[in-house]
Amino acid sequence: MPKRILKRIFPDPQKIKEIKALHFLGDVLHEPNLWHINRHAVAKAFLVGIFWCFIPIPFQMVVAAVFAIWLNCNLPISVALVWISNPLTMPPMFYFNYWVGAAILNKPLIGYEFELSWQWISDKVIEVGIPLYFGSIICGVFFAVTCYTLVQFFWKKKVRKNWHDRQQKRRSQA
Repeated sequence: MPKRILKRIFPDPQKIKEIKALHFLGDVLHEPNLWHINRHAVAKAFLVGIFWCFIPIPFQMVVAAVFAIWLNCNLPISVALVWISNPLTMPPMFYFNYWVGAAILNKPLIGYEFELSWQWISDKVIEVGIPLYFGSIICGVFFAVTCYTLVQFFWKKKVRKNWHDRQQKRRSQA
């Protein structure tokens, strides 16, 4: 895995701990797994970050950070992965989530007929919201578990390859 690249990109944990605005968190930021780049911390970070990027809520990064701390996984990776759903990717992602939710719940898709009025919003919030959030949870769980599994698989594969290469190098030197 690109550990050296990630270590250069991510902020130094000691500098984060010295930020006075974060002192209310106490010793929470001193947990080593929040900053370490190892297979388990990174895989769980993908689980958290990918899941929350599919859920259409405000302050996704804050929620991902809370869950990263709770699950003891890499905090910067969890928060960074939430930005997969950014202003450019949100419309197709959330429409896909809505489509999945409507298909599973056997609801008809609503055509694009947006009106900027409280009446339209109050009428459509339940009709669109339930399939959207149901599909978001389904997609979030599916893609998060898939990414978790892929990170575990490829990390183990890379470690085995490195180990095999070191063995080959030792044999050729002997």
